[in-house]
Amino acid sequence: MAATTTYLTGIQTSGEPHIGNYIGAIKPALAAAGAHDTLYFLADYHSLNTVKDPEKLRHDIRSVAAAWLACGLDPERTILYRQSSIPEVFELSLVLSSVTAKG
Repeated sequence: MAATTTYLTGIQTSGEPHIGNYIGAIKPALAAAGAHDTLYFLADYHSLNTVKDPEKLRHDIRSVAAAWLACGLDPERTILYRQSSIPEVFELSLVLSSVTAKG
């Protein structure tokens, strides 16, 4: 059995999507999704550092998700989820980063 490659990446949700997002992140991610197992998450916890208005944050999360789907991200083939919907993943990464060296 051949090993499969799995891609996991977070998508920043602060601000409106633009052509730079498409060229630098969306297009390569769509190419990866065509050939590999992919999991992409909307990194809304990370956006809390820059976006202070809750309504703007909600708008940006929806806008970013809509842009990725409109560009061709297939939810039947790729797992797309909001980071805050599964808080245990973020909490575990925070705990592990506190006790694990990163070099």
